[in-house]
Amino acid sequence: MKALVSIITPLYNSELFISETITSVLNQTYSHWELLLIDDGSTDATCTIVNNFVAKYPNIFLLINDTNRGAGHSRNRGIQVAKGDFIAFLDADDLWKPEKLDKQVSFLNTQDTDICFSSYELINEASQPLNTKVEALPILNYAKLLKSNYIGNLTGMYNAKTLGKVYMPLLRKRQDWVLWLNALERSGKPALSINDALAYYRLRKASISASKWRLIKYNYWVYKKGLGYSIPASILKMIVFLYEHFLVKSKQNKTI
Repeated sequence: MKALVSIITPLYNSELFISETITSVLNQTYSHWELLLIDDGSTDATCTIVNNFVAKYPNIFLLINDTNRGAGHSRNRGIQVAKGDFIAFLDADDLWKPEKLDKQVSFLNTQDTDICFSSYELINEASQPLNTKVEALPILNYAKLLKSNYIGNLTGMYNAKTLGKVYMPLLRKRQDWVLWLNALERSGKPALSINDALAYYRLRKASISASKWRLIKYNYWVYKKGLGYSIPASILKMIVFLYEHFLVKSKQNKTI
């Protein structure tokens, strides 16, 4: 029997994009998956839209948080109930290409790694291409990932059979970065990538990445709260992060 992939999608007021996101999962050439959508107190039509899919497809599930708890809590709730051999993540406004799961499951079944990720392309709020590809590093170890988050969460997948379930810290933002660091540490093997762009990341005007101050603040909390570094060590790590993010990682963006 094919390996089951559990897909974790947190929701919060996602009515504008969630139908397209779910459809990109339904269009996967790899069919043995479950989609776990966790709503975090939406006040729009998100749950109504999702329930229409739940009624039609037995492998799509909606979980509803009693109060707004943040994306980390929602993702952890999905991970907790996941039944899959592999666990993958897809945010409510991002999209997957049809071959995404097929290529990654085959890759994890044949390569000596517990974690794989891929390149991805950028789209705007209207789902139009921005002609930019973010190229994945071929090999990623813990020390390199600690400098900056090189795994696009919408492309990441880990082997829950070998690693067990890896959870996220309850940070409001950037909790996925800590998850991948913890997964790498637990694995002891580098993460390997597929150079093909297997997903579309949606750039939104109100996104966290639009604010340099928020970038500094939330990434500082990764080191201080997420990883438990002291204040001086966290500041030092942030200096390294800023260099890596703006002068090294930015070179991953290629015009297509």
